[in-house]
Amino acid sequence: MAEKSIRLLTYNVHSCIGSDRKLDPGRIASVIAEAQADIVALQEVDVLRRRTGGIDQAHMIASLLEMQAHFHPVLSVAEEQYGDAIITAFPTGAVKAGPLPSLGEQRGALSVEILIGDRKLLVVNTHLGLRSRERIGQMTTLLNSGWLRGTVDEPLPTILCGDFNAIPSSATYRLAARSLKDAQLAGNARPRATFPARYPLMRLDHVFVTDDLIVKQATVLQNRLARVASDHLPLLAEIAFG
Repeated sequence: MAEKSIRLLTYNVHSCIGSDRKLDPGRIASVIAEAQADIVALQEVDVLRRRTGGIDQAHMIASLLEMQAHFHPVLSVAEEQYGDAIITAFPTGAVKAGPLPSLGEQRGALSVEILIGDRKLLVVNTHLGLRSRERIGQMTTLLNSGWLRGTVDEPLPTILCGDFNAIPSSATYRLAARSLKDAQLAGNARPRATFPARYPLMRLDHVFVTDDLIVKQATVLQNRLARVASDHLPLLAEIAFG
């Protein structure tokens, strides 16, 4: 029997503030639900921040989707937090989270082991910095310091995804592409830009996979709701174990 593929979506949600300046976590959840994603990697998530009404966006979106959220704050001021989340209904194992070397705003990564039947998948979600030198250092850290593959005695099939703030011609992207496969290049479809959502010009959001995973297809969602819900478009990849 062919193994069922997993639908993974990466999405910079811009604190759930759309390009129409409306704050609406429900819209973000609707975009994700329509994509029928099994695993969701979110960046720019607000938790208990006054500017977005003091709600926990990670857990609100997860509960609307009937999933569980793992959240990692890259910034914390008193109880206000901002960062990245991985949301899924699959059971999860080990979670690792931490900062990445940053020159500007602090950046970090979140990795979650996800149990799919009797297989384990490692999903690493990140949001890299705005400066080229900073992004190169951050990507080098992700590729070389135990973030990918999990524990040494049990290397896991791994997905590295998120908002890299890096186009395909950049040094940061090329670093990742040396050892990992870009999901958008796996199918026959032309790779699509993800930013800005209304008139996408740049491919900043990426899904990379290790060689032991097969990418069936990857799509940038460009329906009416996705174009307004955030300033980035979500990227959906359909992935199976090799």
